[in-house]
Amino acid sequence: MQAPPPDLLQRAFEDPAPRSRLIAGMALALFEKSYGSISVADVVRLARVSKRTFYEHFSTREACYLATYEALSGTLLDRVEQTVLSEPNVHQRLQAAVQTYLSSLQEVPALTRTFFLEIQLAGPDALAARRKVFQRFAGTLQNIVRRGREDGAEIRLLDESLAVAIVGAINELIMVCLEEERGHELSALQRTVVELFEALLRPHINMPSTG
Repeated sequence: MQAPPPDLLQRAFEDPAPRSRLIAGMALALFEKSYGSISVADVVRLARVSKRTFYEHFSTREACYLATYEALSGTLLDRVEQTVLSEPNVHQRLQAAVQTYLSSLQEVPALTRTFFLEIQLAGPDALAARRKVFQRFAGTLQNIVRRGREDGAEIRLLDESLAVAIVGAINELIMVCLEEERGHELSALQRTVVELFEALLRPHINMPSTG
């Protein structure tokens, strides 16, 4: 079994509370097999708790999977938001955000694959949770751009619709890599994503009238 990197999964693995142990157990199970093949028995075995403890915290396997997705996605976005704080300008902040997002997903290809390609198997609640995570990432990008404009950068305002569109483009590129079994190459997408950002953030140029 592939050992999960401790930095991205540290919170779940270090917390002795039964709920956190179950989230860690689900994460470990996802390293072993696809979500559709995982049973509650797999999760409790890896979490080292009883089935009774499982059902005290989660009503279904899907609920535990969803909690795992939310916990690990939250850790990922916390990392992204923390990374950009030390960067001196908007361009470097955006580069740092993209690099951290992609490299963190690349660290855990099994989890990235399930959360991007298999999550629909967990039903509408999982899709709603994924939308919430993507909206938070879009909001983070908006905040980076807003701060840059406040610092005097001559860049276009990133409104909510455009930010969501950018996140959608990033995640589509990720899914293509995963479908082509190139989850270990996600960091290579950084240049493309940064170029997309730079193009979209250029100020509008008013062309002279020819009439």
